[in-house]
Amino acid sequence: MRQPTPDFVVTLDGKNLSSKLAPRLISLTINECRSDEADMLDIVLNDSDGQLALPSRGAVLAVSMGWAGQPLVDKGTFTVDEVEHSGSPDILTLRARSASMTKNMGTRQEKSWHGQTLGGIVKAIAGKHSLKPVIGDQLGKIVIPHIDQTHESDMAFLTRLAKRYDAVMTVKEGNLLFMPIGQGETASGKKLPVISITRKDGDQHRYHVADRENYEGVRAYWHNGKKGKRKEVIVGGEVNRNTKTLPETYATEAEAKAAATSEYKRVKRGQAVMGYTLALGRPEIRPELQVSVSGFKPEIDGTTWLVQRASHTISDGGLSTSLELETSEAADQGKTK
Repeated sequence: MRQPTPDFVVTLDGKNLSSKLAPRLISLTINECRSDEADMLDIVLNDSDGQLALPSRGAVLAVSMGWAGQPLVDKGTFTVDEVEHSGSPDILTLRARSASMTKNMGTRQEKSWHGQTLGGIVKAIAGKHSLKPVIGDQLGKIVIPHIDQTHESDMAFLTRLAKRYDAVMTVKEGNLLFMPIGQGETASGKKLPVISITRKDGDQHRYHVADRENYEGVRAYWHNGKKGKRKEVIVGGEVNRNTKTLPETYATEAEAKAAATSEYKRVKRGQAVMGYTLALGRPEIRPELQVSVSGFKPEIDGTTWLVQRASHTISDGGLSTSLELETSEAADQGKTK
């Protein structure tokens, strides 16, 4: 059976560089992340004849990849921020990150937010950085009575909020995304596809499950200002039965429950993880897609998986895709004590 041929298109300011890069290409890798980390692009080129010019940092590259004879998958735009030349033999390496991840989002700020919804905070920060906010409906309605952004960048602040409310926070193609993890649908409510993978599709896998993070519940404390007492919220389990306790004391019961619920979901998702490499890459797979697998052990096949990270590489070996998967689990309701 004839193996398919990988294909790619790289453009700089609308100019197609693919024909010049292809004869020199050692590898082209795109790493896609779910969290605040920027998607990364690495291009490694053969410069043994010394004819390659060093590109300027700040150059913006648009990349599509896939298989020859099929529609290529648009993987977005990337800003070159590292250039490395090494040898011998001489090799040029370009490293670039998602073009929409603005530098100003990393500048530390001082601000207090009062009586805002989570959606209002995300929209205000998106507007400041000329980004379009894309917010999950239920997340956007959450009211935050008070929160301080003290000597903290907008990126770090949003990351903290995302962790508290178990959300994906990332910047892609001019959009500031703030969506529930693993919800299985887009911001517009369109259902995301479930990716099916059989064992014959891959050439490597690693499944891992451990008891050390197998908590039955998560406890969070909050301060009852009226009574001057510290109270607790427990999500997902019974009191004193293998319960993980969060170190922070929250201002309100609602904030404590949100933090406990988010941590409980993370614990459940992380109880089993799986790494999987597809010998024939599928660049359409990206973080937050659900995956069903078959051909493994019943425990593995019976799990609904969620893509946490995807890495797509074109090299002499063809086009391969490496996935980091975690379980897709919903949290139980919490109890106040």
